[in-house]
Amino acid sequence: MGHPVYYSPDFVRATDHFDTTRKAGWLADSLSRSPIPGVTLTSPPPLDLKDALRFHSRDYLKALATGSPLELASSSRIAWDPDTLARALSTCGGLLAAAETALRTRVAGCLASGFHHARRDQGQGFCTLNGLAITANLIAERSRAPVLILDLDSHCGGGTHGLIAHNPLVWQIDLSADSYDSYPGSKRGVLQLVRDPKDYLRLLWQHLKHAEDEWPPFSLCIYNAGMDVHEKCQYGGLKGIDELIIALREEMVFQWCGARGIPIAYTLAGGYTGRTLSRTRLIHLHRMTIGSANTLSA
Repeated sequence: MGHPVYYSPDFVRATDHFDTTRKAGWLADSLSRSPIPGVTLTSPPPLDLKDALRFHSRDYLKALATGSPLELASSSRIAWDPDTLARALSTCGGLLAAAETALRTRVAGCLASGFHHARRDQGQGFCTLNGLAITANLIAERSRAPVLILDLDSHCGGGTHGLIAHNPLVWQIDLSADSYDSYPGSKRGVLQLVRDPKDYLRLLWQHLKHAEDEWPPFSLCIYNAGMDVHEKCQYGGLKGIDELIIALREEMVFQWCGARGIPIAYTLAGGYTGRTLSRTRLIHLHRMTIGSANTLSA
């Protein structure tokens, strides 16, 4: 019982103190103090710059490395510092390592967040490089088999949508509660905005069932496990979505993959502290994902 969770101190090297640049460290500390049985923190290699250059523009990556032009280097809305590119390559490397491991062991996780808004030539919405799209494209290319991105962050993954559009082997389910970064759907992807919390789990199941019935069998599911849909989250929270609904969501996702023999690699995604959501509560929500993932390795 147990599974590896990838984390590196490089994930939190940013000088800008914000949840996206800090909570991986909070989770790593929490898992060290209060371990989840069988979960092992594992250090990943960074993404190779050559792979990043395949999906992000040379000018953008140069700006991340040098800080010039500053507007482009900080387009994610995270202040630029000399470690910006190294941090982004490290987080992307963590998710790629989780995906490669899940293909062998059924499940693996990554404590990084900040992927799905990043475009080819700029960052957006606290996302610097799009590790979801990079990982899905690379795994689909290597395996020559379909890959599913399941994005349950509260906000839409428009950056991911753009970066997988060329690849017929990558599919996307994007269930959101906030219209930030919305985009048109496609035959290989569905964007669903939820307005009524009572519909959240029903719609998730509906889209998973549609994917099972109408889309090809998947070699891997990459799960962007956002907690910003929680009603107490200051960015994206939907009143009525509480801890129980999120716990049921996590159970549904991992059981769906497990019952169909689909390996799953997960990463943290959104979740922001504030007046109504404490750091302790946010850590607890993200730990629910890790705990649910552990059921696949039993």
